[in-house]
Formats: sequence, C-alpha cells, structure tokens
Amino acid sequence: MLRLLAVLLAVWLVVTVVGAVIKGLFWLAVIGALFFVGTAVLGWARRENQKSLPRGW
Repeated sequence: MLRLLAVLLAVWLVVTVVGAVIKGLFWLAVIGALFFVGTAVLGWARRENQKSLPRGW
C-alpha cells in the first residue's frame, strides 16, 4: 500500500511541476499540488494507524 502511495506522490509531483513550467496550465499545478498534499496526508495517517495496531495484525 505504501508503494502505491509513493507512486501517486511521484505522479502528483510531476503533474505539479509540469503545470508550473507551462504557464498556460497553472490549473494543472494547483490540482497536482492538492492531490500531492492529499496523498501525503493519507499515507501519513495510514502509517500512524499501522503503528497503533498490535504486532501480527
């Protein structure tokens, strides 16, 4: 699951950079940044949730 989140983070980062480089696609940078932050928060929350589970779960 964490690999999937890492791949999504990379994709959103690329989308953000492409949107920032191409001025006409500023909206793409904004959407990419929002997805990047959302995916990072989701990954952080899942990691914190796994820490609270007892071993073997």
